[in-house]
Amino acid sequence: MAVDTTAEVKAIARYIRMSPNKVRRVLDQIRGRSYREALIILEFMPYRACEPVLKTLRSAVANAEHNQGLNPANLYVTQAYADMGPTLKRFRPRAQGRAYQIRKPSCHITVAVSPEVEEA
Repeated sequence: MAVDTTAEVKAIARYIRMSPNKVRRVLDQIRGRSYREALIILEFMPYRACEPVLKTLRSAVANAEHNQGLNPANLYVTQAYADMGPTLKRFRPRAQGRAYQIRKPSCHITVAVSPEVEEA
């Protein structure tokens, strides 16, 4: 199988029950880094968002390896972003018969990887 050097392979995790702002805080740390560096960073960061991001990154690399025949050792994170998903709306009873709306956000995480581009 021929290796396509311009290929950008991505994986999308949809409907993750987490605020996109909290996920973006993690994604900002791995964007532009190599796959190995990103794994190490995600392994030791103390945030709950690291787990779904790590899963999505591994999925993107598996897609690149299986579908494009790329070597995981020289893959870089080219794109990493979190978009807003649907919001679950819940109500909590408050004083004097009032209801207080609680919004439970979700997000869609997209991670794209591609092989390193060698400078001429």
